[in-house]
Amino acid sequence: PSSDCVVAEQLCLSDSTCNATYRTLENCALAKTRLLSLDHDSRVRCLNAELDLGNSSLLHCKCHRRMKRQEHCLRIFWTVHSSMADGYFNLETSPYENPANEEHWKTDYNKLAALVSGKNCSQLAGDATNPCLKATHVCNLSKKCFRLRTDYASICTRGAGSEDVCDQRKCHRGLRNFFEKVPEDFTKRILFCPCQDEFCGERRRKTIVPDCSFQYNTKPNCLWLLDSCLEDHICKSRLADFQQNCQPVDMSPDGCSLHNHAACLQAYMGMIGTPMTPNYVSNSSVEVSLWCTCENSGNQKEKCDQILGMFESNKCL
Repeated sequence: PSSDCVVAEQLCLSDSTCNATYRTLENCALAKTRLLSLDHDSRVRCLNAELDLGNSSLLHCKCHRRMKRQEHCLRIFWTVHSSMADGYFNLETSPYENPANEEHWKTDYNKLAALVSGKNCSQLAGDATNPCLKATHVCNLSKKCFRLRTDYASICTRGAGSEDVCDQRKCHRGLRNFFEKVPEDFTKRILFCPCQDEFCGERRRKTIVPDCSFQYNTKPNCLWLLDSCLEDHICKSRLADFQQNCQPVDMSPDGCSLHNHAACLQAYMGMIGTPMTPNYVSNSSVEVSLWCTCENSGNQKEKCDQILGMFESNKCL
């Protein structure tokens, strides 16, 4: 069976029985998207349709972060697993292929050294005490990294210093483009550069142009932020991936259920450029948070604190 949801959908649609079951699930997913409340019989019909897929490749298909038809692939995944989207914390399975293993996530410093060698040393002058500045210079040596970083920076700073507000949706798309298309050797060095002083920390905090991508005039409620995320296939998928790979466990020595911090950091990077974009909270620490508050959450305060806590006090992350 194909692990790619786009191919799995094509196979299913060519089979009359699978086709009928899939069409039922599409209607179920559409009702949820439009926030229509399903009666008991409809809920049972939707659940049975999901179960009827049985060993179909659709039930076990996955998507890739860097694939061309990613949004289409994710729509297929959530159509087949629409029952998983019930409630706030029921996104238990990531729609993405297995996360990068530790080996893949080790920076190839030899390759980077070769890239920098032979270049004008003055390009890297003055960045010995600022790893974030050095990471930016290394990015500038790659045409792709430089181009895509310049693209999102120009979109996210448009409107700055005037009464106009930036187009946050376009800014988010530019950020996702950068983190999906540029090799991780570059992106994670820029985002996770180690800092010893506030000048470096300020540069790291401003990597994602927070005035546009992260902040609003006032902090929204975290439950509103979550609702916005669940309405978006990419954000919902990245959140599911984050929950799976950054699940904290108090009893675990490293605080992480999967014991794979590299996969957690990759999942964290995936959240950037979504309605639930996180960022560093100050220039002097590596603490991160969402731009939201749990004030005035009423009887949903506990759920709201959980959402905020996934980032603010997550030992695994």
